[in-house]
Amino acid sequence: MRAEALTRYRELPLPDTTEEHWRFTDLTGFDPDAFEKGSDPEGQTLGKGVRSMLDLDAAGIATIGEASVTIERAPDSITFAPLDENHELLYSLVGWDEKFAAHNAAVWQYGLLVVVPKGVVLEKPLYVRVTNSTEGGSLFWRLLVVAEEGARFTLVEEAVSATPDLHGYTNAAEEFFLGSGSKFEYVHVQNLSRETWHFASHHARVGRDAELDWVAGGFGSKKGKVRIQNDLAGEGATSRVTGAYFTDGDQHLDYDTFQEHMAPNTTSDFAFKGALRDTSTAVWRGMIRVERDAQKTNAYQENRNLMLSPTTHAVPIPGLEILANDVRCTHGATVSRVDRDELFYAMARGLSRGEAERLIVRGFFQNILDRIEFETVRDALAAALEARIPQG
Repeated sequence: MRAEALTRYRELPLPDTTEEHWRFTDLTGFDPDAFEKGSDPEGQTLGKGVRSMLDLDAAGIATIGEASVTIERAPDSITFAPLDENHELLYSLVGWDEKFAAHNAAVWQYGLLVVVPKGVVLEKPLYVRVTNSTEGGSLFWRLLVVAEEGARFTLVEEAVSATPDLHGYTNAAEEFFLGSGSKFEYVHVQNLSRETWHFASHHARVGRDAELDWVAGGFGSKKGKVRIQNDLAGEGATSRVTGAYFTDGDQHLDYDTFQEHMAPNTTSDFAFKGALRDTSTAVWRGMIRVERDAQKTNAYQENRNLMLSPTTHAVPIPGLEILANDVRCTHGATVSRVDRDELFYAMARGLSRGEAERLIVRGFFQNILDRIEFETVRDALAAALEARIPQG
């Protein structure tokens, strides 16, 4: 499989702006082969000296870096262990049909397998820390999660860099399988260095009456693309994806999302909001597809962008592909600047411009934050969003 994936990686050209899904993300100057396979300098992969956005009381803790995957703590009732490259479900959702997915499949070394057995409920979250630590290095990892029938649990994944200006390349492939009646809450917070190129493919398959609650926070990285796909494969399946991002400087974030309704009476709810400063850019392309047999589908997606500087640029691209005839599918997308009247009103009451902007940003993101059930994550994202506004 690795040989086949490597061949495919070499055959596929680096995407460019002539391709529809890459039209607004220019990879000029990026060569994935120029990054060396990372080592583990002075144990930094274990997170030493790296500041986390989250402070969790976790049932299980794992750390993934360039040179190892380490299980620091694991509940007795579940599988929380290094991922075997021969696992039967591996590559069944994220294979090697795309350049960066193929690169991951060909060279990844370290990953994590999480299996929560039938009926098991975890009161505390599982926590996965991913840290790139090698200057000029690459980090590839995989995550495979199986929620068996009736299982209920939360997994929090945080991707960070050992230093704020680390030059690197990260590539993730993650596959989630939700059995009947299970509930999986997945939180992914990306706070990599501003000099790290980041590419990721996340793909979930949601079974009958199962529930997926997904939270995504995007704050770091230089440029790249994150793919999120949810297959609502069983009748009554539900997925909810909540995202918040903040870009500044010359950052560029690109989210490519796909909600596929494959069975009747399924529901998806996708809401992303982002704030942009300086010359940063953000791209969101969202597609809802409803298959012929997926009658009674209820699907929604929205992307809202708040421009805090006149030199920022946001590109929301919603789409619908509906093959059934008894559905409810809606979407919305907006790009707007800070309301001058709101800013003037706040500053006229003694607030500095920074304080006024923080107040406006807080209000802009509030309904997104309200969707996040996990209080620790909700508070951490709120703090991270407000911290990006200058004090002056």
